[in-house]
Amino acid sequence: MELGEGHEGEPHGLDHAILDQLLLTRGVAKDDLARHAQPTLRAFLPDPSSFRDMDTAAERLAHSVMTRERVTIYGDYDVDGATSAALLVELLRQLGLEAGYYIPDRLLEGYGPSGEALVRLGEAGSSLVVTVDCGAMAHEALGMARDAGIDVIVVDHHKCSHDLPPTTALVNPNRLDESDLGAAHGHLAAVGVAFLLAVALVRTLRERGWFADRVEPDLIGLLDLVALGTVADVAALHGLNRAFVAQGLKVLARRNRIGMAALMDASRLTRAPQASDLGFALGPRINAGGRIGESTLGVRLLTTTDPEEARAIAIQLSQLNEERRVIEGEVQEAAEAQLAGQHNMAVQVLSGHGWHPGVIGIVAGRIKEKTGKPAVVIALDELQGKGSGRSISGVDLGAAIIAAREAGLLVAGGGHAMAAGLTIDPARLADFAGFLDERLARDVERARAGAAMLLDLALAPGGLTPELVATLEAAGPYGVGWPAPRIAVGPVRIIKADIVGKDHLRLIASGKDGRSFKAIAFRVAETDMAQTLLHRSQGRQFYLAGRARIDDWGNRPAAELQLEDAAFAD
Repeated sequence: MELGEGHEGEPHGLDHAILDQLLLTRGVAKDDLARHAQPTLRAFLPDPSSFRDMDTAAERLAHSVMTRERVTIYGDYDVDGATSAALLVELLRQLGLEAGYYIPDRLLEGYGPSGEALVRLGEAGSSLVVTVDCGAMAHEALGMARDAGIDVIVVDHHKCSHDLPPTTALVNPNRLDESDLGAAHGHLAAVGVAFLLAVALVRTLRERGWFADRVEPDLIGLLDLVALGTVADVAALHGLNRAFVAQGLKVLARRNRIGMAALMDASRLTRAPQASDLGFALGPRINAGGRIGESTLGVRLLTTTDPEEARAIAIQLSQLNEERRVIEGEVQEAAEAQLAGQHNMAVQVLSGHGWHPGVIGIVAGRIKEKTGKPAVVIALDELQGKGSGRSISGVDLGAAIIAAREAGLLVAGGGHAMAAGLTIDPARLADFAGFLDERLARDVERARAGAAMLLDLALAPGGLTPELVATLEAAGPYGVGWPAPRIAVGPVRIIKADIVGKDHLRLIASGKDGRSFKAIAFRVAETDMAQTLLHRSQGRQFYLAGRARIDDWGNRPAAELQLEDAAFAD
């Protein structure tokens, strides 16, 4: 199969006028609608040679394949790192080379390559190490590897400084000296960069005649890993990333990867997966191993060929994910208790002793959603603090963290626009918070001032149909940088409203056209919107806004609204 070849035709009954409008409002040029309506790799994949050091990296890896050199893939402990490592391990396995992998322990070793670990890998026989989703700022560690005679290829996507660490090759679209085409792909997750390296490696081996009597690896079959890592790392889903995810979801639906199938089973996912499932069901389970369990579990699951081992690891990751939820809730409660004293700060910097470092990134994301501001959550111990930050659109947190490190406020730190990590001396916390507030206040103010719920469509209840949902989904997959469509339905009257589960609001609404529909809003029980719809809706009409989706609990699928906001219509 060629890169980007489709697997199925489009769904029946699509409203192409609505589909085109969705694409236009997401920045697609009118003469480019067809390419974006069905995103394929053939349409979006750049020439890998356009990226700095890509050809050097491919040549070095090709040498390893042809000489059966001992290679180790050194990955980060999150989903992007696990999928990147699994992708290269699987690719090299198909090429006849059994590469090893090394995933550092989050608590004992921290983020990024450790010089000591790299030297140990060299002493154990690995003359080439490929770091994935880390390494772009690891000057000291990579210097130790160089001094020990170990070649290192860095495959990363995090922000770089002007001075690059010593490497055989550093492939990263966010290098400051990157080509224009390479820099245009700075939104790629590390697993996307790893896939481009895979394409370059196969091409290099093909040019050398390596496949004259050998079968070429199945690059398309690696796209399930690319899709999972891209969505879980909250990479912007436009351009090439959208093609990666669209095609990767088709590969996932085939359930050919033993570990991925076991993970879907453990997640009770029986239908074909959607992009949201990668972010909310599969990704958190892989992450749980690196956050509070054993860091290698994700790569082991994604590379195993043993169904029983896959099933056991998937169950273990699900159990760890439940433990993570409990720990996360405790840290979030403690962090939210500090918010009252920071209402004037542009960036919420929250810290506490005893907080588990494995959940601070998730809590930072929750705080960001709650406050609408960037958030940095820091777990303190006796000697230092480990922090993780999440940002809002329009505010480059990674660049600010690098600037804080260069200003001497951090022991270490880096990241990208939407997420960052750091190590800090607790004595510098106040200075660090002040630095972020001063540097980012204007950006945060501008980003929040421009925040609004933008609607793609307004309709009467009778227009909320499964066919409409199919049309809206056809412009996906959706995510950061390619928002899912929001619709407004109304005017309607509330026929029934109650709380289900812990704090979810469930509604039945009816319009003047005589049609009714269901709506649900998650985790809103105590909000003003929920209280109004529960207790003060009699005799009033509303417009309800949110995302259309399919409710398939009944005998036949029906459309419902995932409610996000409401406004009086009278």
